[in-house]
Amino acid sequence: MSLTEKMVNGVLFMSAPNIDAPHAFTTRFGGAGRGIYESLNLGLNLGDDPGCVRENYDRICGALNISDSDIVCSKQVHGADVRAVTRADRGMLFTTAEHEADGLVTCDSGVTLAVFTADCTPVLLHDPVRNAVAAVHAGWRGTVADIAGETVRTMAVKYGCRPADIKAAIGPCISVCCYETGQDVPDALLRALGAEADSCITQFGGKFRVDLKKANRLLLVRAGLSDITVSDECTACRSDKYWSHRATKGKRGSQAAFIRI
Repeated sequence: MSLTEKMVNGVLFMSAPNIDAPHAFTTRFGGAGRGIYESLNLGLNLGDDPGCVRENYDRICGALNISDSDIVCSKQVHGADVRAVTRADRGMLFTTAEHEADGLVTCDSGVTLAVFTADCTPVLLHDPVRNAVAAVHAGWRGTVADIAGETVRTMAVKYGCRPADIKAAIGPCISVCCYETGQDVPDALLRALGAEADSCITQFGGKFRVDLKKANRLLLVRAGLSDITVSDECTACRSDKYWSHRATKGKRGSQAAFIRI
């Protein structure tokens, strides 16, 4: 099971069929940006025209029927810290994020969680029983630190969620076809996953290719989840559709993954 495309008012985004909570993995299509930021850049501090970025938020919020004043994000640092947020955290989207966290969880209605990616792995979680949601940014460092599993455990502690009830969607990111690394990444994966890491690593010559989607799926299964949708798209292969740091050599915008109760 993979993600499906949805188009609303000219804005294209991806949706997971197993997640009932309102959510989206955005693409590059449907925005106001020009040049290297064409067109739906949601990155706030990447050099894009601030007016275009605000217009992009107007468009994606209109497509998702949300308000930008309800969005809560954080300063992403490629770690494993998870922050529980409430309605009191809303209204800070266009200011400098004060809190460092790569996972956000909430059980408050009216809160839209957001994480930003451009090759890293976005993960959205929904517990329909306890009515809780989470958004996760998992680069390779966050992946090997088990940010996905830590987010599941935070939902269990904060909201009484049972992992078996939580549904997950792993969004578009750089895939094994394009994610070439040195020895450090597979070594870290082996420490995190043991023998299971072998299925995520392909060696050729002195380099390696690593499957971060599979690694995060394995970590979610370890955390007790079974209902997991995984995107079959690679952001580097499809840099026409998604922002890719590698494909653009860093000259790019960002997509976002949103979820709300």
